[in-house]
Amino acid sequence: EGICLLCGGGVPAGMPATGYWLQPTIFVNVPESSKIWNEEIFGPVLSVRTFRSEEEAVRAANNTVYGLAGAVITEDAARARRVVQAMRCGITWVNCSQPCFCQAAWGGVKASGYGRDLGPEPLKKYRSAKQITEYTSKQKWDWYHTHNKPVAKL
Repeated sequence: EGICLLCGGGVPAGMPATGYWLQPTIFVNVPESSKIWNEEIFGPVLSVRTFRSEEEAVRAANNTVYGLAGAVITEDAARARRVVQAMRCGITWVNCSQPCFCQAAWGGVKASGYGRDLGPEPLKKYRSAKQITEYTSKQKWDWYHTHNKPVAKL
């Protein structure tokens, strides 16, 4: 696919002969049409692209069927807020990557999953709201006007 391997890609020295081992790997100038740009790779692999504008960066970040997480690294706090609001993913980090807090809901959108784990949010799927109304007046409940006089003549 014409992708440039910057570093890594091999098996780390001293690893057992069996198993799946991969050195931390960085690919640069990865085209958006590339499989490694479009697939979720769960391993020490980073695919890097450059962009010329905030809009181009957001478009590229959202141009995927996945949406688990994203990170924005910038010194501009207003830009960080704009970009994370525009990104379509379940988790976003600003100026850091992947701190996880058990008090916060965790989960993706699109093909990265629906629903949330952790925090109080996921507990809602196990609850069912029930309305209970109790009439406490000493007067008789007379919603339907059930008295002896007809309401209208037919």
